[in-house]
Amino acid sequence: MAWRLLLNKTHGPNSSLAKTLPLALALLPSVRPLLNPNPNKQLLSSPFSTSFLVTKTPKKFKKKRTKKESPRTQLVQSEPNRISHFEHIVERDAFLRFVTKSKDFLSKQPEHVLRLDDAGKLHRELGFPRGRKVSRFIEKYPLLFQAYRHTDGKMWFGFTELMEDLLEEERAIADSMEVDRVNTVRKLLMMSANKRIPLSKIYHCRSLFGIPEDFRDRVAKYPNYFRIIVEGDGKRVLELLNWDPLLAVSALEREFIVDEDKVKRAFKFPVKHGKDLDLDEDDTRKLNFLNTLPLVSPYSDGSRLDLWTLEAEKYRVGVLHEFLSLTLEKRASIHHVVEFKEEFSLNKHTYRMLLKQPRTFYLAGTEMNWVVFLKDAYDENGVLIKKDPQVVFNEKLYKLAQMRELEPGFGIEKR
Repeated sequence: MAWRLLLNKTHGPNSSLAKTLPLALALLPSVRPLLNPNPNKQLLSSPFSTSFLVTKTPKKFKKKRTKKESPRTQLVQSEPNRISHFEHIVERDAFLRFVTKSKDFLSKQPEHVLRLDDAGKLHRELGFPRGRKVSRFIEKYPLLFQAYRHTDGKMWFGFTELMEDLLEEERAIADSMEVDRVNTVRKLLMMSANKRIPLSKIYHCRSLFGIPEDFRDRVAKYPNYFRIIVEGDGKRVLELLNWDPLLAVSALEREFIVDEDKVKRAFKFPVKHGKDLDLDEDDTRKLNFLNTLPLVSPYSDGSRLDLWTLEAEKYRVGVLHEFLSLTLEKRASIHHVVEFKEEFSLNKHTYRMLLKQPRTFYLAGTEMNWVVFLKDAYDENGVLIKKDPQVVFNEKLYKLAQMRELEPGFGIEKR
């Protein structure tokens, strides 16, 4: 009852609040809506302020949400599963991006030179970060690139004499390996859905297979194998003319003859079963073989398979294995794989599909920019077991890129 007496004292007709409130409202009409927004309703009956009550959790007591890492920076492999030598190869490629991109771009320019002012605008073509000075990257590789002042008073950017000798050596390798490169292109066409691949796609991935810059001109030398078709939109497409059954044998099929057990362990397509079967490890492995074998040849027509069947997945795994087997370094980036998405009947789940086969494939890099390796093609130290002459040349180029001065006895073939 005490609280009722208190309210009567403060809100009663004779209270001081009742006497002063009309005067205050008359003097301050602008305050009236704030005190009573709805004139049909009485003012709040409770005289106590609740402003001292904490209605929100203070920021210092809130749980801090961990920011989800972007696929651009999120690594594919967790720390326990990471293989350092594969990751190092990806890091090396990123570090030497300027060397490889600038070599390809400058070699197509007249006299192999470019004005320094123009080079600063070609960050994408030359492989240096946007907003950086190209001159700083030229200075990092003094054995390969040089900047000089021409007679016109302008600064120019070009190759050193050593680099010109290296390019001549690379051209000699391309000539000696031409037959092998032709067979590589033939096998790619034999794996494709319609035995056709746009020339632009092969050109974009030419360094992956060691195909020379002028391969489009060399195609005319092999009329029994290839034909160039110009489609309605002007796209030039390379078409296979003759099927060679001797080439339609995958690397897995050749290895199966040598080591059958190794090929059986290469992939895993597990059979779903209940725990009631109580299978041990050996029984589970035998049961999984029912799904794994037989493998589907990458030279069969995968476009006719139902997209979500086991046979279609086995075909896609086999196609990617054969695709990587044809590359120089038995690896490819996401950009190279996506380039042949239509030709090889791949889908958007390729990344997840590769992760499910860790015995054969290793994915390095980030989720948005990954590189897939054939694990069996490398030894325990991350060194290729079989090296193509072009790979040996590339390794020599990478070593020279990290030198400030030419070391004595370093082998360079003179023109």
